[in-house]
Amino acid sequence: MIDNQKIVVVLPAYNASKTLEKTYNEIPFDIVDEVILVDDSSTDNTADLAANIGIKHVIKHPKNRGYGGNQKSCYNKALELGGDIVIMLHPDYQYTPKLIHSMSYVIANGVYEVVLGSRILGKGALRGGMPIYKYIANRCLTLFQNILMRQKLSEYHTGYRAFSAKVLNSISYENNSDDFIFDNQMLAQICYQGYQIAEITCPTKYFEEASSINLKRSSIYGLGVLKTSVIYFLAKTLGVKNNLFKTK
Repeated sequence: MIDNQKIVVVLPAYNASKTLEKTYNEIPFDIVDEVILVDDSSTDNTADLAANIGIKHVIKHPKNRGYGGNQKSCYNKALELGGDIVIMLHPDYQYTPKLIHSMSYVIANGVYEVVLGSRILGKGALRGGMPIYKYIANRCLTLFQNILMRQKLSEYHTGYRAFSAKVLNSISYENNSDDFIFDNQMLAQICYQGYQIAEITCPTKYFEEASSINLKRSSIYGLGVLKTSVIYFLAKTLGVKNNLFKTK
C-alpha cells in the first residue's frame, strides 16, 4: 500500500508462459498488494504457471475474448478486490515493472488520476526495436487524435497504464470493444470525463516472445483509432450521443 491505498497489478495474458515469471519477479511487492492474471484461453500453460509462481488471483476464460475482453475481466476483479490504484502490465516483459513505483506514487499523491508509460517520450521505442512502420503510424495517429481530442499526449497506444479506482468506476469500459481498440476507446472515455493524464518515459523491448499484432491487425486498429477520434469529436464538440461516453 501507499498511504493506505491498495495497489493492484493486472496482467492480461495470452500464451505468456515464456516471459511471465521474469515479469512477475520484477514487480515491486513492497507496495503492490495483489496481482491478478487473466488468461484469455491460452494454448500454453500460462494459467498453471501463474498459480505455481504464486499469483493468487488467476482467471481463465473458457473461450478467447480478445485483448479488450481480457482487460474488462482484469479491471472488474481489481475493483472487486478493493484496489485503489490499478496498474495494467503486459506479462510479455515488453514493459519494465520497475516503473510501477513511479506510476503508483503519482496517483497515490493525488497529482494525476491516470499515468501512461510512454515509449515515445525520449527514444525508448526505436532503441527498443519498434518497427519503423509502427513508429511512423504511432506518430501520425497520435497527431490526428491530439488535434481532434484537443490533447497533448505523446502517444495513445502504450499498453502500460495506471488508473485510480475513481477513474475505473466512472467510465463505461464494459461498452468498449473486446479487441485491441479497447485501449484507445478507454483513453477517449477518460479524456471525455475531463481527467488529466500524466506520462512518464518508458523503455520498451521488442523480441520474439513479446506480443505484437501483425500488419493486418495493425491496419484494423489504425482505422478504429480514427473512428474513435471522430466519435469523440462529434460527442464533445457537437453533443452527438454515443454509448462510449455514458457514465456508470
